[in-house]
Amino acid sequence: MGHGEPEIKSFLKARRAALDPAELGLPEGVVRRRVRGLRREEVAQLAGISVDYYTRIEQGRAPAISDSVVDGLARALRLTPSEHTYLRNITLPRQRGGAAGPDPRPRVRPEIQQLLNAMDGNVPAYVYGPAMDILAWNRLGTRLCIDYPAIPEERRNGPLLVFLDPRLKEIHPNWAEVADDTVAGLRAEVGRHPGNSRVCRVTHELLERSEEFRRRWEAQEVQERTRGVKRFRHPEMGELVLRFEAFVLPADPGQMLCTYTADEGSATAEALRVLAGAAAVA
Repeated sequence: MGHGEPEIKSFLKARRAALDPAELGLPEGVVRRRVRGLRREEVAQLAGISVDYYTRIEQGRAPAISDSVVDGLARALRLTPSEHTYLRNITLPRQRGGAAGPDPRPRVRPEIQQLLNAMDGNVPAYVYGPAMDILAWNRLGTRLCIDYPAIPEERRNGPLLVFLDPRLKEIHPNWAEVADDTVAGLRAEVGRHPGNSRVCRVTHELLERSEEFRRRWEAQEVQERTRGVKRFRHPEMGELVLRFEAFVLPADPGQMLCTYTADEGSATAEALRVLAGAAAVA
């Protein structure tokens, strides 16, 4: 899988197929539909562009696409805000020519690591980079989930762990939901970093090695969750219920801080205090 043409084609075709013409008030037409969803000419009409131009866009042959056209397509295809952003990113002109080397793994600033350490008493926290690489954490974070220092740097990646490390199915009782969110998040990364070699490598490996990933990837869902609830099954503490929040770090492009907190007075809050004590003496 690359970027540009294959991504645009797959995404637009999937979004067309996901729409019900009847719900949009479109007639069945003289010729009965052979496939579900909208035809190209119907998307073009709804977006206010010619059928030829829409066809060139879907085939990745349109050299430059204006914001107004992207906005029109987003309205026509009923895209969510995340899908709208993704479409805008994958239709941006690509730099051609020149052999690009591998993207260096971003480094976390000492000040951010200091912040992670300051939360170590009761808040597991992590910093994620492009491709959802796990770049930094605090000790409580390793006690909650996985001992990240014991994993080779190249394998410290959220999607690789979720789909290729069997421990994650034990850790997350709602693994299927975590898997759905992970795929949607990685697709958002593809849109945000379309030329990033690390994003490409992670996606390629998962498409080749995980049928569960491949099935979800082909659904073309793009929905980045920056808050919610996650469940963990801890070998010592039992099931833990934590609220997560993800914060973009404006001074560190591509990096995001993710924190996990327990409701005050809950059994999970007490479990985190016990784990924090164990982390402090580890």
